[in-house]
Amino acid sequence: MNLRGKTFDKIDRKVSYWMASQGIRLLRISIGIIFFWFGALKFFEGLSPAQNIAIDTIDLLTFGLLPEKIILYGLAFWEVLIGIGLLFNVFMRETLLLLYLQMVGTFTPIFLFPEQVFVEFPYALTFEGQYIIKNLVVISAGITLGATVRGGQLKAEE
Repeated sequence: MNLRGKTFDKIDRKVSYWMASQGIRLLRISIGIIFFWFGALKFFEGLSPAQNIAIDTIDLLTFGLLPEKIILYGLAFWEVLIGIGLLFNVFMRETLLLLYLQMVGTFTPIFLFPEQVFVEFPYALTFEGQYIIKNLVVISAGITLGATVRGGQLKAEE
């Protein structure tokens, strides 16, 4: 290996080590910010782009028994709670359970309101549809974070 290759390899190892040592923490914090922020927006009517589809979905699933304000504030509280758990790394099992349950709910509109999710079924998504599908990344993040609750961690090659 020439000097250029050795220098690259040294830098690559340091960067990989840093990523392995910080990746889970940064993932937890970034997903926590998303949940806290998106949840907080729901406390202020009209600020969340997912507000209407969320209300419609929960209203249908609860057979219209809950007022819209209860639905919206309940969802806001739920998401903020997930955000706080992730941001402060507390009650992670419970926080991740709430996250997974919330994710099940976010995919429900695909089946209940496909006309609000797709411009052209099954490939062209509306803005709300894109908002829903991006949650595949959140689910993957939750699974990755869940792998660490018993002490699992990422490790860079030595």
